[in-house]
Parts: sequence; C-alpha cells; structure tokens
Amino acid sequence: MFGLGAYEITLLTTVGIAVTVALSLNLITGFCGQISLGHAAFYGIGAYCAALMTKAGYPFAFAVVSGAVLSTVFGLIVGLASLRVRDDFLAITTMGAGFLFLGVVGQWDFVGGEMGIAGIPDIGLGKTAFMALTLLIAGLTIIYSLYLKRSWLGFVFDAVAADEDTARVLGLNVSRYKLVAFAMGTALAGVAGAFYAHHIRFIDPDSFGFIESISILSMVVIGGIGSVWGVVFAAIVLSLLPQWFQFIDDYKLLVYGGLLFVVMRFSPGGIAEIAQKLWSRFRPEKSSKMEGVQ
Repeated sequence: MFGLGAYEITLLTTVGIAVTVALSLNLITGFCGQISLGHAAFYGIGAYCAALMTKAGYPFAFAVVSGAVLSTVFGLIVGLASLRVRDDFLAITTMGAGFLFLGVVGQWDFVGGEMGIAGIPDIGLGKTAFMALTLLIAGLTIIYSLYLKRSWLGFVFDAVAADEDTARVLGLNVSRYKLVAFAMGTALAGVAGAFYAHHIRFIDPDSFGFIESISILSMVVIGGIGSVWGVVFAAIVLSLLPQWFQFIDDYKLLVYGGLLFVVMRFSPGGIAEIAQKLWSRFRPEKSSKMEGVQ
C-alpha cells in the first residue's frame, strides 16, 4: 500500500493506537477536567480481554467490543468511587486503580501472571489492512472528539471542568456527567488496548504500568489539555520518538518529565497554546497588509 515497507507500517500502526488512547484520556481529563493517573489500566483491560477472547477463538471484532465493554465497566466503578473526590485526591484514586489492575494481572495465572500473554493470534487481515483499520479508528476518534467538543455535551463537560460547584448550582447533574466522561474515555481506551494487543501480539503487566499512564498523560498535557489537534500532534511525536531514538525508551520518564516541566513552565496550554499564539501574531500582520492594499 503506497509503497510502505514493514517498518513504516509498524510506525503508522503505533501512531494510530497512540492517537486513540491519548484522545480517550483527553475526553476525561481535557474535556471534563478529571485528572487520571491510572489510564493505562483501562488500556490494559481492553488489551487483556481482547487477547483472551481471540485466543479462545472469538472474532476480532467481538474481542474489541468485549474489551471496550469491560474497560467501561471498570471505568464506571472507578468513576463511582471517585465522585466525592477531585484534584489531587482524584489523581491518587485513579493511580490506586492502576496499581490494583497491575496487582491482579501480575498475580493471576489465568491471564499469565508476570509472564503475560504470548502468542496472541493474528487476526488474518495482514499488516497493511490492520494498519489501515487502526488509522481508521484513530480518524473516527478525532472526528468524534471534534464533534463532541462543539456539542451540548461538550459544553456541559466544559462547565464541569471549569467549576463543579457553579455547574451544580446551574442545575447540572455533575456526578452523572463525570461518569459519562469516564465511560466514554475508558471505552475508547479499551478499543486502543485491543488493537495494541493484536499489533504487538504479546502483553504483560509492564506494558500498562505507571510509566505508560504518565506517557499517555504527557501526550495530553504537552499537546494542550482539551485540545484535539494538539493532543493528536503530541501523540504522533511522542509515539515516534522512541521508535526513531531507541535510547529514549530507557529514559522515557526522564524525557517526558523534562518535556512536561518545560511545557508547564513556559506554555501551560501546551502545543495548542503555542500554535494559537503564533497564529494570532500572524493574523494582524496579514490584516494590516490587506488594509495597506486597500
């Protein structure tokens, strides 16, 4: 397809999965203002569920849906447990959910324990078609995020993210909308996890640990919390960096931590804010030139 080699196909598949999982967290943290430090757990639930389903002989589509549903159920449980907490306490609660997931899959022999699950079946599409399907899911996630941001539900999420107390005074059922955001975000994370498992074809608890949660969060923060295109851009760059510079994989926390420090210090709005500043600086010049011509 388009003369792509095996390496390029692998990179594009990785990018598609990264975009989907980053936007799934953006729905929860960016749109609805709920900080999650355990998002890799929902990603992992989708991966483990889909891997077990296809190994048992079920079709890939059924495995993806099952992973999304199970991830959503776990997300709703965490969401319900987090309704009364916010900010730092919410971050700690979600981080605890992530460690709980790692503890379960790391000790449970049914899902391979610390050894993980190997030999995840090839779904039979071929690498090129699988890449195209992954990019299609990522594209649909982008379109859905853009639509949601401009929908009435997106405005409700904005209100909850801006000030929960004020939103409650205005008559919004804050708890319900926080759960809706958790359900939507974790379902998408489950889908991304199912694709990841069948792309790598081996998963273990380390694939969905705290470092992975920080990696996903870094894509959202560096891209610009709540910005769809900023998060997409950051997901593409941050997922490709370890592929181009393999030494980064060993120092991922150091690199991502440094990038987070620089972004939060100089541009808290991330790449989206930088792009907006550049655009606003360009526009007056263009306008003045047009006035001069007139």
